[in-house]
Amino acid sequence: MPSPLRRYAVFYFCFYAALGAYTPYVARFVDYLGFSGLVAGGMLGLWYASRIVAPPLWSRLVAQSPRPGLWLLAGCVLASLGFASFGAVASVTGLFAAMLFFGAFYNAVMPQFEAMTLGAIAGETEGYGRLRVWGSVGFLVVAGSYGALLDAWGEAWFVWATLPWFVLMVWAAWPFRHEARTGAATGAVRVAMRQLWNRAGTRPLLLLALLVQAGFGAFYVFYTLHLRANGHDGLAVGLLWMVGVFAEIVLFWWAPGLIRRHGVHALMALCLGLTVARWIVVALFPASMALMVAAQLTHALGFALFHACLMQRMAALFPGHEASAGQGLLYGFSSGLGGVIGALLAAVLWEWQGGVAAFLGGAALTASALVLHQARVTGSGHPA
Repeated sequence: MPSPLRRYAVFYFCFYAALGAYTPYVARFVDYLGFSGLVAGGMLGLWYASRIVAPPLWSRLVAQSPRPGLWLLAGCVLASLGFASFGAVASVTGLFAAMLFFGAFYNAVMPQFEAMTLGAIAGETEGYGRLRVWGSVGFLVVAGSYGALLDAWGEAWFVWATLPWFVLMVWAAWPFRHEARTGAATGAVRVAMRQLWNRAGTRPLLLLALLVQAGFGAFYVFYTLHLRANGHDGLAVGLLWMVGVFAEIVLFWWAPGLIRRHGVHALMALCLGLTVARWIVVALFPASMALMVAAQLTHALGFALFHACLMQRMAALFPGHEASAGQGLLYGFSSGLGGVIGALLAAVLWEWQGGVAAFLGGAALTASALVLHQARVTGSGHPA
């Protein structure tokens, strides 16, 4: 890739490497501390709730600063301190407080960085996937190895084994500290938030993303515990995470050509349909390694290709200086509220009937997203 874009790839790698330790294995840490699935669901619910408030507030502060790169660096430092605080708490109240602090800053910086990335590749938005793929590589490296690592070291080492990746995230943010603000004048984002929310196409797209995010709730909170409850050890769990992310990497690389050839609307429908099937298989056949591998391979479409298509539509809806405001809306309403709904619903279903109910609930949410998408495509006249 062009040399000026390499620092973007490095940041994606480090940011999502840290996430690769956190997302798959934080439920193991909560379980090790002796808390129930409801506490694990509440933790992830707070994680997503921080996306509702933090990104819009952060985007306003960034828009009012002549040096947004310093805000990116500061957010990464504060997120790292927030994660480190997990090592000093052992009560539900302490865990929830640490989660709110950590989640607020960690979730605030990525919408800002996504907007910076879209600005850096202006006019070539199909190339987004080939930068974002490095985030998937980082996630793959860590998520694939930490199951066996925690088996060997024990869950007590979860925080301290993960913290070095957050230090690397701060290091990756350092080259952006001199990044200057371009585009809209100070205060424009505040106006844009209201205007963009009422723009034709905004709310249906955000609702679609919300339902898809909610459908992933059981996966992000309970997938590791669901597999372990059905006979898979830490090595097998790590390998399954690796399969999904490796497939994701391949699709991110090929996404630009697929989007050009088939269009975002047809591809999004395909992604949603396969994701419904994926959650049903995970719910009903978790003990089968072969079927779990097959289900994880569909992550290439259900996450990677869907996300690339979503970013394509976001770039069209929110061009230029509106990109930061648009990403704030996406993270706040769809990723944030959708994540809260998905995590809490999955926790309730997990406590009721375990992983079967939790993942079937995810399938139902994704099926509703597919119905919404097809109705929208038919009504707007886009080719399906």
